[in-house]
Order: sequence, then C-alpha cells, then structure tokens
Amino acid sequence: MFEVRELAFRYPQNDENTLRGLSFSIKEGEIFGLLGPSGVGKTTTQKVMVKILTDYGGQIIYRGEDLRSYGRDFYQDVGIGFEMPVHFSKLSAEENLAFFRNLYRKTADTDELMRRLGLYQDKDKKVAEFSKGMKIRLNFVRALLNSPKVLFLDEPTMGLDPKNARIIKGMIKEFRDDGGTVLLTTHLMNDVDELCDRVAFMAEGKIAEIDTPKNLKLQHGLRRVDVEYEKNGEVKAESFDLDGLGEDEAFLDIVKNTRIITIHSKETTLDDIFIKVTGVETL
Repeated sequence: MFEVRELAFRYPQNDENTLRGLSFSIKEGEIFGLLGPSGVGKTTTQKVMVKILTDYGGQIIYRGEDLRSYGRDFYQDVGIGFEMPVHFSKLSAEENLAFFRNLYRKTADTDELMRRLGLYQDKDKKVAEFSKGMKIRLNFVRALLNSPKVLFLDEPTMGLDPKNARIIKGMIKEFRDDGGTVLLTTHLMNDVDELCDRVAFMAEGKIAEIDTPKNLKLQHGLRRVDVEYEKNGEVKAESFDLDGLGEDEAFLDIVKNTRIITIHSKETTLDDIFIKVTGVETL
C-alpha cells in the first residue's frame, strides 16, 4: 500500500532534520504500528504521508505511484484521526459530520457509527458540551466517515475508559479484516500488542527495528521458563532452559509430583523492547 524510501524532513525553524532517512513499507490489509518516543517524528511522518507536509526528501510510493503525483482525489482514500481532536465546538456532532460529509463522494453510515460508539443520543448536542472522551470518539467517527481505504490513527484510545477503548479497537480490527490498511501511532503498548500485525520502532529520526510483535518478543526475550510450585507446604521457584525442557528431569519431577502455582516463559514485553530500542520509557 505504501513504500517509504529514505524519507527526510526538516521544519524551517529547526537546524536538524526531524526525519533522517526513514524507510519502511506497509502492506495492504495490515495494521502497522509506528512507535517511538515523543518528538522522534511519528506524527511528522504521518503528516508527510497524508500530504499535509510536502517539502520532503526521499520518496513515498502509494499504490504503485509516487505520492507527489496524486491530487485531491487522494483524500477520498484516507481517513485521519490525529491525537488532538479538532471540531467546530459551536456546532452539534451531526452538524460537524454533515460539514465533512460534503467533502467526499462516498460516505459511511455515520448514524450507525455513532450508535456503536455511544454518541447517537447526543448527536444534536453542541460539541462544546462534549467530554474529552466523547470528542475522541467523534474524531474516530470522522476518520471513518468517507469509508477510507487507509486509516491514519494517532493515539486513538488515549484518554478513553476501558469499555470505549475496547469498542474502538474492535472497530479497527474490523476495518483491517474488511481489507483496510491502518497506520497506528501510540504509546500504549497493550494496544500495539493487541492490534498490530507489524511494528516499527523509531529512534533518532530513523527506523531502529521492524518486525511482528511476536517475533520481536521472541528475539528480545530469554528462552527460559519460570515455575512457582508448592512442595512440603513451602512455595518454591525454579527457572529452566526452554531448550531440552521435555528431557529435563528436575522440571518433569516438579510437573509430575508437585502442585504448580504459576508457570510462564520469560517472553519480554513490548514496553521492555521499546525502552531497549529507543532508550525511552513508555507511558
């Protein structure tokens, strides 16, 4: 869907480039996570890829053609939900959506989208009266308004309660399963683990590492398993190598002859990988 080649960008007021030779590709029908610490260039990358920022170096190929060759029709294909929702606060939710609906040839059933996100009963209320969470949900409806082929999402669940975050994540998966492509940036590693088919970690304006979440956790984790068990009224803990585990007599003795309390592999987390690769802690 996208191929980004040696992407470089510098804001006029800066002495150094924000993006310094960024290269990656996004397959059609996948959720691709672009991760990294604040200020590393994730949002800048998205703004370049949706033609908000145009004075860039390198090349971006969209569906086989140079992104620079696309005109306004490009926006019929993309839905955008950046982190800070911007709405017309003196208009109702329905009036906001009606305004943006007029910009597109094809639109989705926004009433149904608002029902799913618990906004339909407030569709005639001024957005100024909405809570932060309601504005975030309305922002997501607007991103889906034109039935896009590609979704660009920046922190789509940040600030939402678990129920509404779950609904939005479910809708993102449905979008992918229906053939849509998603570029997701977030600091919430649980969302990344749950949603992303592949992830790329950015550091110093470049891609530091890219793979599936599963492969990254296996690559950075330890091939060991920890067992906590009860024996003779005492709780004990042991650690074993995964390689040759089926022939490890000490491990087999614990499994056969004691009461297991917990057992788990030493698979690392995406938070750990984020810190290791970028050197910055997540939220």
